[in-house]
Amino acid sequence: MRPRRGVQGLRLHIVLPSSSNTFQQSWIASGRILFLIAVSGLGAIGLVVLSALWAGTESDAAALDRQRQLVNARLREQVDQVAHVIGQFGNGYLTRVYPAARSTGGSSSSLDAVLTAAAGSAISQTAMSAFGYDQAFVVDEKAQLLMLADAQTEKRYRWMKPLFLPLLQDARLGVRQARASSERTPSSLESRLASAVRSNRALANLMRLEGRPTIVGVVAINEATERQQQPMRQFLIVVRFIDGAALDELSREQGLNGARFARTADADENEVAFQIDATANGEPIGFIVWRPDLPGSRVIGRLMPALSIAALVIAILFSVLLVRLRSSLGELRRSELHARQLALHDVLTDLPNRALFAMRFDECLAETQNSTERSAVALLDLDRFKAVNDTFGHAAGDELIRMAAERIRSLLRPGDTLARLGGDEFALLLRDIKDHDHVLPAICEAIVAELGKPFPLLRGEAVARVGGSIGVTVVPDAGRNADDIMRYADVALYEAKMGGRGQWRLYSPSMDGGRNARDILKNELRDVLAKSAASSADGPQSDLIASRPDYGSLEVYYQTVHRAEAGCAASGAEALVRWRHSQRGLLTPASFIPVAEEGGLIDALGFWVLREACRAACKWPEDTFVAVNVSPAQLRRPNFAEEVFAVLEESGLQPSRLELELTESSLIEDNSDVYTVLKSLRSRGVQVSLDDFGTGFSCLSHLVRFDIDRIKIDRSFVSQLGTKANGAAIIGAIVALSRNLGISTTAEGVETEYQRDFLAALGCTDLQGYFFSKPVPLHELDCFRKAESAAGLLKIAPGAVA
Repeated sequence: MRPRRGVQGLRLHIVLPSSSNTFQQSWIASGRILFLIAVSGLGAIGLVVLSALWAGTESDAAALDRQRQLVNARLREQVDQVAHVIGQFGNGYLTRVYPAARSTGGSSSSLDAVLTAAAGSAISQTAMSAFGYDQAFVVDEKAQLLMLADAQTEKRYRWMKPLFLPLLQDARLGVRQARASSERTPSSLESRLASAVRSNRALANLMRLEGRPTIVGVVAINEATERQQQPMRQFLIVVRFIDGAALDELSREQGLNGARFARTADADENEVAFQIDATANGEPIGFIVWRPDLPGSRVIGRLMPALSIAALVIAILFSVLLVRLRSSLGELRRSELHARQLALHDVLTDLPNRALFAMRFDECLAETQNSTERSAVALLDLDRFKAVNDTFGHAAGDELIRMAAERIRSLLRPGDTLARLGGDEFALLLRDIKDHDHVLPAICEAIVAELGKPFPLLRGEAVARVGGSIGVTVVPDAGRNADDIMRYADVALYEAKMGGRGQWRLYSPSMDGGRNARDILKNELRDVLAKSAASSADGPQSDLIASRPDYGSLEVYYQTVHRAEAGCAASGAEALVRWRHSQRGLLTPASFIPVAEEGGLIDALGFWVLREACRAACKWPEDTFVAVNVSPAQLRRPNFAEEVFAVLEESGLQPSRLELELTESSLIEDNSDVYTVLKSLRSRGVQVSLDDFGTGFSCLSHLVRFDIDRIKIDRSFVSQLGTKANGAAIIGAIVALSRNLGISTTAEGVETEYQRDFLAALGCTDLQGYFFSKPVPLHELDCFRKAESAAGLLKIAPGAVA
């Protein structure tokens, strides 16, 4: 029988645009991207410039704020300095002048007044000449002058006196408080005088006098004598204007360019004004105006030409880059078109390839699903192409393929599709065949006749006669499934080949004739299963079973499960069924389990594997277990639990040593019935594990509701260890969850020492994979056989000693 071509490969899906509009949209999108890049580049350049301007502005603001703080601090410092100086001056005067005054105790009061006025004048002159004050006054507690002064000085004092009164009152109050504190402690006159001197307080305020910013200081300059019944205090008032020499000194110290005093904030464009406030009430006195030092503006002024040149250069380079990028996008578009052509077309013939044919076939099926339109699919094969290749070489074969494609294409209608599937195989999609009884024969016969003509090859040096065969099926008469339709066309092509080649055949159901490979495999499995069940029962086989053809036998392989602790001793094994076919070789479950489920053989197959596994595990050490996979169909059987108990009783295996592996799909389909079956099994001690956890519909409620004993971590997560962080994170989460729920964990697919050590460190209880052992027949299960031998020796040893 001719081998099938693997028509399933026709269902290759490639997500590619199917119209030229997509390329236009892609080009528009590329243009938009270029525009966005250009805007982004210009924005970046603008952002750099703005950032520089902002940095300069912030630097200027910080410098200006620093200068204002320095000016304010300097003004406060000068006020404090005035208070400190006149305080020291007053204390010094008390120690030098007033002892001399007390020595004249017998003098008359008029003489005291003269002496006091003279002393006041001396103090005033000393304060102005020695300490540089602009004006100094000596007054009594009632703010009357106690000094010799000319008329102009007296007149000036009368104008200033109302402004001095609040400060003088504060000074008197300070003196009274100091004297009261002194009188609470009895002492001699000298000690009291010294205490008063030490407590003598000087006050200084910033105010406006004569329209000018002024520092005014007040200090008490005498003390009462023993003979004075009502002592009279004397005060020194000093005045320093800060808009003249003091402002010049401040300008030099603080670097204030062009500093001047103004009554209003009349600063020019390049100047700043600092407001001076009175100390007592915070009222504005005036403004100090100067040209500030702005380092940010200075730096920007120096850098702006360089920044402008840099921005221009960057803009030019960016423009060049955009031009190159646009050119590259154009090349990329052309490359995309070429790649699309290569991806969807055959290189040799420029025909649509398998992928494009599949796409057009899908479109055809979708359009004809709800319509009366009929289409046809044909598979075409050159009859003697291999002989041409072997005789004339591959160059001649390629030339033959191109010529055959041209001949076929010339016979098709504009809406038909001719595709090359590979080698000498072609596929035809004939759309909208209204009268297929006439159209199909005409097209197919014309193609067969054209391919039957000679092909001149190698520039006329050789002539080949090959011919061609065609298998055709009508859509949707043959069904709506694409894979089935292609299979029907392949069956028709096979019939055309078997009929003598050089012809075409239309598919009909009679062509299958029971030769469907799936049906064949199903029947063979039924026979093998019947023989295996009869052999397991240890009874005589019936003549009917013995007379059937030999399709091989079923075998149970075992893959060991190892503890993750030190030594990694085997803790059990998983039973895996194999079919040793007499003609196909050793078949894995993936080859026949779907057939068993489709043919209703899965229950018998699962029961047979369970019985064989339990019999084998009876000879293993007592602390080991055997794991058997259970299908959803088995779990849905109401008497499944009783069948398991019967197998355990027959084999003599303890229920706790049997572990049934389930998939989560079996738990989802019928929760109530499955729950009843599993509850019955768990009541007798049978262990239940959840296979491939995390790959399907993983629901945490299943772990608790069905009382799961073990979780098997799928090999897809284990394979990611060392390559992807997600694998380790998922395994760690599953292990932590299992540990908290008291559930054992088995990691599948362990293939390296690193995976073994990593999984053991994570906390997995058991490990399974090729690193320890591949699935092997029972007689090759060395680890349990050695344990059995050791147990036998222990039993024989006492008798031997005796």
